[in-house]
Amino acid sequence: MSARIYNAVTGRLSLRPPQAESLARLKQALTTAPAMLEHDDRDVASILATLKAEFATLEDFEREFPSLCFALATGVGKTRLMGAFIAYLHLAHGINNFFVLAPNLTIYDKLIADFTPNTPKYVFKGIGEFAINAPRVITGDNYDQQNIIGGELFGEVRINIFNISKINSEVRGGKEPRIKRMREVLGESYFNHLANLDDLVLLMDESHRYRAQAGMRAINELKPLFGLELTATPFVDANPRPIPFKNVVMDYPLARAMEDGFVKEPAVATQRGFDAASLTPPQVEKIKLEDGIRLHETAKVELQTYARETGLPQVKPFMLVIARDTTHAADLLALLQGESFFGGRYAGKVIQVDSSSTSGSEGEEVVQKLLAIESPDEPTEIVIHVNMLKEGWDVTNLYTIVPLRAANARTLIEQSIGRGLRLPYGKRTGVEAVDRLSIVAHDRFQEIVDEANRGDSPIRLKQIILDAPKADDRKASVAVSSIIDHMLTGPVSGNTGGATDGTPSASVNTGAATSLEANSPAPLFSTEGEQRVARRVMEVIATYSARPADVPSTSALVTPELLQRIEAEVREQLPPVQTGLLAGEEPEVDVTAVVARAAEAYIQKTIDIPRITVVPSGEVTTGYSAFTLDVSTLRLQPGEREIVIQNLRTNEQSTLTSERGSQEARPEDYIVRELVNYDDIDYFTQADLLYDLAGQMVRHLQSYLSEGEVVNVLDQGRSVIAREIHSQMQAHFWERATSYEVRVTRGFTELRPCNYTVVAGQQPANYRNTVAEVSRIKQMLFGGFTKCLYPLQKFDSDTERRFSVILERDALKWLKPAKGQFQMYYKRGSEQPEYVPDFVAETDACIYMVETKARDEMTDSEVLAKAEAAVQWCRHASSHAALVGGKPWKYLLVPHDAVQESMRFTDFERFLRT
Repeated sequence: MSARIYNAVTGRLSLRPPQAESLARLKQALTTAPAMLEHDDRDVASILATLKAEFATLEDFEREFPSLCFALATGVGKTRLMGAFIAYLHLAHGINNFFVLAPNLTIYDKLIADFTPNTPKYVFKGIGEFAINAPRVITGDNYDQQNIIGGELFGEVRINIFNISKINSEVRGGKEPRIKRMREVLGESYFNHLANLDDLVLLMDESHRYRAQAGMRAINELKPLFGLELTATPFVDANPRPIPFKNVVMDYPLARAMEDGFVKEPAVATQRGFDAASLTPPQVEKIKLEDGIRLHETAKVELQTYARETGLPQVKPFMLVIARDTTHAADLLALLQGESFFGGRYAGKVIQVDSSSTSGSEGEEVVQKLLAIESPDEPTEIVIHVNMLKEGWDVTNLYTIVPLRAANARTLIEQSIGRGLRLPYGKRTGVEAVDRLSIVAHDRFQEIVDEANRGDSPIRLKQIILDAPKADDRKASVAVSSIIDHMLTGPVSGNTGGATDGTPSASVNTGAATSLEANSPAPLFSTEGEQRVARRVMEVIATYSARPADVPSTSALVTPELLQRIEAEVREQLPPVQTGLLAGEEPEVDVTAVVARAAEAYIQKTIDIPRITVVPSGEVTTGYSAFTLDVSTLRLQPGEREIVIQNLRTNEQSTLTSERGSQEARPEDYIVRELVNYDDIDYFTQADLLYDLAGQMVRHLQSYLSEGEVVNVLDQGRSVIAREIHSQMQAHFWERATSYEVRVTRGFTELRPCNYTVVAGQQPANYRNTVAEVSRIKQMLFGGFTKCLYPLQKFDSDTERRFSVILERDALKWLKPAKGQFQMYYKRGSEQPEYVPDFVAETDACIYMVETKARDEMTDSEVLAKAEAAVQWCRHASSHAALVGGKPWKYLLVPHDAVQESMRFTDFERFLRT
């Protein structure tokens, strides 16, 4: 049962692989040491010994109760993991009481918000059991106002959230914390009430912040079942070196998060040939701030362009300036908003956040601006802070950091890592400027690069320990051909080089060919002679698929006239000996019978997928309509020198500006010369529009820059400007033709082989078996199907595996199509990638194209673009089917949390897209 619940929680919360692995390790710990779930008369030392055998990194609990640490890099999602822990422990083990510790007020407030329903980052979104009866959130501010002993609370999940720093302040001088004071309604203190619970689980966020504190010693008296600690830095600061935690059971460090693409890439920036020694400190500061603005404005343009190209929400970046002290911060606030700094363009767009500016009514306004900094409608673009904002400040739109206070290189790296690496779209985009966090450190550039390249740098340090190589680290390539291939051409070959001489390309270079045979149907023909004839039948049928006028669907293959034509072509391809006896070694082959049986089997073991193209007819013209550029957020700034940006992980270098080009006759020429490099822009037919758009951009630059600065920006930033204009042009593209014609070039298409990469030596799993480690499902092969048109399939998620269970029960036949099966394309900005749906399933009345998607991705612009292309394809395919007596096509877009094995396939009709 716990495995089923683990899969449900992982799927419903859409956990990332490191989060899913952490939950799997908690499940493993509870399975290995069930005494963790017992409150009384348990031997903690025995539990530790049991778990040490399971987890190589576990040495000691370091508490008076069992406590396990999950060390996950910043930005991976520790708060959501806490939600997954709570949901799993309640659903799998009936635990109802949780005590969540926050290290400071910022995280305390954030946790309360994230555990409160109907908030943007609600951690239980997708957990149906909590949709009606949401957990009660009890805080350090309202616990004495709660009706704890009321009968209506029976079975209720209660999450207590407390601030350890407040408890620390209350216990100074040996005093009792307020939570320990008597409450008459309980007949005891709330603390004692919690301590007497037999199912209390302690969760510690940022646990490195409160080890060995007085408040933590008081917390030990709560006597929880066990503790779950979460942190990105599993060590205690000490001299001469940090002391690592001894209770780590899951380690996912920053280096792995970077490699896996869960966080931004940190990079340090400087001017090429910068000489700090020749400048005064104020001059160095001013240059760093100006170059920070150049990086900030460039990131703003790149983010805006990316949002336009993909249809994703707009992200507004901001720049963080780290001041020496509050006086320095106030001076910077005046400078950045003054006329001397880019003509006062940032007046009203800068806030100072420190102890001197966050009190009183004005302070509340500053705090509200900081909390809303991610909103595109919030005008703040620069935040000044004396010390790096602490843990719990989880923003995704910090793109530029300008440190102006003295700090060693390691501190600069660690502080920037802690605050700026979260990704706005949750994953890398492939656009360098959108995926990068820039640290402006002209005077410390080489020092930071050297520090980042040290072996113990958090950017380099990938593991606390090195595990021995595992067998499942080796990967292998698998080619799986369709069921009909196996039926007509005999048993699978075990070679590793793929198919040869017409044999089915179902070789598995892991040595698992026998497993593939076990999952494949018996050959339809037993003798080599019959199989040779059947192979020729397959080849002839493939040629007929390209003749839709003669063979509009596979059902035509068994008409007497067509069977005779197929047989005649097969006989022509066979050697004369094939129709007689082979030196007495083989019986005579009945070619007529083989052709008839093979054609009938082909119809039964395929789904008619036509090849459809929509082509313009008559004269076709293309172009772009005139429009007004959106330049509201463009504030590119001039620069005298080139900025060098070095990636701290890969050491790759890039520059903010390209080499200066030749002097143009007029400002617009800089932009037009760059625009005509795009393949879809024809200068001769679009010249008027190009110069109109370029003129709009030039006039915008002239509105806030001098003539010399305009030329500087156009020269150095021409490619960025052209890319932004080109992205806006895409919304105004037009194509005109006399008419459009839908052509069916193939009545059906042969099922293409599926090519997979899997773990070497791994045997295929039965599709009905629950997968213990869902994070590894993409590396697995599944078999045991009876209605699938391939003997083996691979799934991208456990949702897909569960959907296959429903199809096996309710569909006539189904498949997961290979790339190129449909040759269907959708629009993504200026690109047209191929769309390969998750499933194709045939029922008595209809053929369905099905896509399963995470609930929070159902309104994603790319998902909707794919759906639009699929609906149009199904409309054309249905029209063709109506003409030839086939079945109509429908497209279903199904949210992942709607896929339950208890459902019938017809239940998903409500997700029909039209």
